[in-house]
Amino acid sequence: MTARQIWVAFSTIVVKEIRRFTRIWVQTLVPPAIMMVLYFVIFGNLIGSRIGEMGGFDYMEFIVPGLIMMSVITNSYANVVSSFFGMKFQGSIEEILVSPVPNWVVLTGYVMGGVGRGLAVGFIVTLLSLGFTNLHIEHVGVTASVILLTAILFSLGGFINAVYATKFDDISIVPTFILTPLTYLGGVFYSISLLPEFWQVISKFNPILYMVNTFRYGILGVSDVSIFFAYSMIIGFIVLLFSFSLHLLNKGQGIRS
Repeated sequence: MTARQIWVAFSTIVVKEIRRFTRIWVQTLVPPAIMMVLYFVIFGNLIGSRIGEMGGFDYMEFIVPGLIMMSVITNSYANVVSSFFGMKFQGSIEEILVSPVPNWVVLTGYVMGGVGRGLAVGFIVTLLSLGFTNLHIEHVGVTASVILLTAILFSLGGFINAVYATKFDDISIVPTFILTPLTYLGGVFYSISLLPEFWQVISKFNPILYMVNTFRYGILGVSDVSIFFAYSMIIGFIVLLFSFSLHLLNKGQGIRS
């Protein structure tokens, strides 16, 4: 395929994915926004007023970066896993398989669709957070890059989940039993410096901790982890998951009968 044909194929998939979640925005964009507002009210205003400061910042100000990142993670993942599995379930994935479009273009297109939804929800949550606290971004480059990389990473995770899923229940197992616990234990609501030393060590095996803290560093300028190590880990996981996803697609895992 020529470069123009590849671009047309890629942009077609991305536009389709974006239209998919914007067409049903009441189901895809509004619920996470409402959920985050509840977090702001309950944890930020009600509980936060009793906690006081966290890491040298007002508690509401401290948790906002984590809540924004949490919304990006869950929505990037959910968009790809539901969309690609839906294609499998309907049998329309065969139309892509018989086309001359390279598999890496197909994969990248779906990932960018997940990134689009993740960033859209993250932007909405950020705007809503301004009604509860003031955000002063300390490092714009770090803030933008880490949220983009995180959205890419979890879009790839959603793709892998969709490939292996055989029924609709399978696409909710990973988010429910793995993604949600790791997110809540990833430093969204607290600094790991408050934990006993043993649990600090355990927490550092949670990859989401590094993403949340790097994003918090971009906004507030503070972090519980090494920013350099966090970037290395995120990029390493992206390379690993992209390679594995492409391998599954080339192999036809869960797609070809």
